[in-house]
Amino acid sequence: MAKVEPLEFNRILLTIDADDPDANVRALRYAVTQAKTFNAQLGICSVLEGGDINIYDSLTPKKLDEKREALNQVIYKYVDLAKEFGVENVTAIASEGGDIDDEILDTIIPDFKPDLLVCGADKDGEHHFYSISVKLAKKAKISVIVVR
Repeated sequence: MAKVEPLEFNRILLTIDADDPDANVRALRYAVTQAKTFNAQLGICSVLEGGDINIYDSLTPKKLDEKREALNQVIYKYVDLAKEFGVENVTAIASEGGDIDDEILDTIIPDFKPDLLVCGADKDGEHHFYSISVKLAKKAKISVIVVR
């Protein structure tokens, strides 16, 4: 039998859903614990979903800027909490695009290059036909932890 080696993560990506603070806090607790334990870099990301922007807002730069600023405020709240916990290397990542899961899988993960993805379980009824965390777990080519 082969010797069992510890599994260590160097780059952890935490996904934040601006509409689900309960899931965010649970996932944050896990992500910061792992990042501090492994002295890993922690990326905290969220996506401004294309479906959250109506046609009027998409044509109004001020409205788009307000939505981007609101998203950044949410992300930086969690960045500050991670730093208060003692995680030294934290990166804020804001993105926007079509589907949240596609943006995370196709843009954020290739850019940040994590070896662990941490996300909170979607609150009941939030995404009627699919769960973003389940899609991420199925499609990501890295380890995924869904925290309940």
